[in-house]
Amino acid sequence: MPQTIQGNISIDIAKGIAITTLIFAASIYLPVIGLVCFLFIPLPIFFYRSKLGRTTGAIVLVASIMMIFMIGTISIDIFFFIGLLLFGFVLGELIEFKLSIEKTILYACALVLSAGVFGLFFYSNIFDTGIIALISEYVAKSLNLTIALCEKMGVPEENIRIFSNSLENIQYVLLRIIPAMVVASSFFLAWAILLIAKPILKARGLFYPDFGSLNLWKVPDSFVWGVIGCGLMLILPERGIKMVGLNGLIILMSIYFFQGMAIVSFFFEKKRFPSILKFFLYSLIAIQQVIVLIIIGLGFSDIWLNYRKLGIKQEN
Repeated sequence: MPQTIQGNISIDIAKGIAITTLIFAASIYLPVIGLVCFLFIPLPIFFYRSKLGRTTGAIVLVASIMMIFMIGTISIDIFFFIGLLLFGFVLGELIEFKLSIEKTILYACALVLSAGVFGLFFYSNIFDTGIIALISEYVAKSLNLTIALCEKMGVPEENIRIFSNSLENIQYVLLRIIPAMVVASSFFLAWAILLIAKPILKARGLFYPDFGSLNLWKVPDSFVWGVIGCGLMLILPERGIKMVGLNGLIILMSIYFFQGMAIVSFFFEKKRFPSILKFFLYSLIAIQQVIVLIIIGLGFSDIWLNYRKLGIKQEN
């Protein structure tokens, strides 16, 4: 019997490593599908950490990292993918503490981003390059790749020329909003992992914390003062203060996006939308930036309009 159990654990470890490696390979070698695949990289680590426990789950994590180094080339991108794997493991750890959804996401992001900063210092010391210069070079390379991709996709030459002429200004702004973009992306990734993992873990009879009705989730009202403060920074003449305000505004708007999604989910459930229709609408939100802005506006305006309370009154 013990041998059978040990054999099953070994199979699970092999499966976890194989699935993680396949998703990683798809994310770097498949141009279009890869953009979606990278979101799923933390999931196998999260699942097998929950199923196998801390020690065995850590084996899957470390072995998967080794496979990534074998398949990919050593670059900043490698550290990004390692961060994704670490995200899955950390979330698997945190859900066992039965924290609130806010603390689970916040602690996971703080731990992974701290590890990311340490990784950047380590990488910059190896190649004897400053972190700012390293990030600047990475942003410039990404922008050039974007131009090359636009050319392959047949984007009008005039549009590409306009983009190329504005490259220096775009790079300047991107470099200064990277902190906010990284934090906002981390929030979204943690949220997405927890949502996607829920039906998977429950279907396998594994533990998943009761976060309550997430479609009733609400940003504390006091956060509006942060939005006002960041907005005021944007109208000040000092460029450095403007960038601080812009970073703060991006982070706060990402939080209000989650409130907007909670409102959307609330009314989807209230109106009993079919699963296929909900999947289509959620996919539309994911690919349409204009809709994302509308969702953010919905979450922010809920401070005054309280959509879900109005919905309950109408139902009564």
